[in-house]
Amino acid sequence: MATFIANRLIRSVVVLFLVSVVTFTFIQLAPGGPFSADNSMRPRPPEIEAKLMAQYGLDRPPVEQYLRYMGNLLLKGELGPSLRQKDYTVNQLMFSRDFWANPMQTPVMISATLGLIAFVLAVGTGIPLGVVSALYRNKLPDHIAMFISTLGISIPNFVLGLLMILVFALTLGWLPVYGWGDSWKQMVMPVITLGTGGMALIARLTRASMLEVLGQDYVRTARSKGLSERVVMSRHALKNSLIPVVTVLGPLLAAWLTGTFLVELVFAVPGIGRFFVSAVTDRDYTLIMATILFYSVTLVLSNLAVDVLYGYLDPRIRFD
Repeated sequence: MATFIANRLIRSVVVLFLVSVVTFTFIQLAPGGPFSADNSMRPRPPEIEAKLMAQYGLDRPPVEQYLRYMGNLLLKGELGPSLRQKDYTVNQLMFSRDFWANPMQTPVMISATLGLIAFVLAVGTGIPLGVVSALYRNKLPDHIAMFISTLGISIPNFVLGLLMILVFALTLGWLPVYGWGDSWKQMVMPVITLGTGGMALIARLTRASMLEVLGQDYVRTARSKGLSERVVMSRHALKNSLIPVVTVLGPLLAAWLTGTFLVELVFAVPGIGRFFVSAVTDRDYTLIMATILFYSVTLVLSNLAVDVLYGYLDPRIRFD
C-alpha cells in the first residue's frame, strides 16, 4: 500500500507539472492582457500598459516568467500578486490576510466547508435512497426514490437555490437569504442546493449497481446458506455495489471543495468559486494559475483516496 501511494504521488507531481505548463502556455496564447483596459474597459495608452507589464515582469520571456512563478510557489509558497486587484496578492485573496486569526472565515475554508458538508449530505442520503430503491424495485419506495432523484438531476442548482430563497427566506422567513458563518441557518440553503444534484446522481448509480449485484451468483449463494437479509446486504451486496459510486466521488468532492460559482453567487457566500470566473474575465494570470493548480491538487488527492478505497471495497483489487 505504501509503495502504491508513493508511486501515485510521484505520478501526481508529474501531472501537476504538466497542468502548470499547459495552463501557463494557454495564458500566454490568449488574446488581450490584464492591463489592456482599465476598470471602465477603456483602452490604456500603450506606454502605461508597457510600464505595468514591466512592473510585474510580464515583459520577460515566457520561460523566465514560468520559472520565476514556480520558484516562488515551491520555495516560498507565494502565488504572486493579483494583476487586477491592486495591492492584493493571490495568497491574500484566497486565504485572506487574517488567515491565522480566523482560518475558517477565509475564502478557501468557506468553500471547503460548504463543499464537504454538501458532500456528506449527498453521500448520506444518496446511497440509502439507491439501496431502498433497488430492494423495492418497481414498488412504491422505488418510485418515490427515483422521483426525488429525477427532480434533483433535472433542476439546475441555481434554480433550486432561487426557489428555496423564495419559499424559505422571503415567504416563510425561516432562513436568511445570504451570508456565511454568523449562524448555522446560513448554511442550510447553500448546502442543500449544492448537495441535491450529487445526491440524485449517487442514488441512481447506487440503484443501478445494486440491482446488478443482487443478481450475481455469490449473493444467491449467500442467501441459500441461510444468512439474514441484513448480512447479505451489508457484507456482500452493498460493498461491491459501491465501486461504481466511489468512482464519481473523487471528481465530485474536488469540484465542491474548490468552490461552486453559481451557488456561492446566489447565496453571496464569500468562497473562492467567484475567482474561477473573475480570474478569466479579468485576465488575471496569477489568479488563473492559482485557481487551476488548487483545483488540480484537490482532484489528484481525491482520486488517490478513491483508489485506496477501491481496495477496501473489493479485496480482489491489488495495488501494484
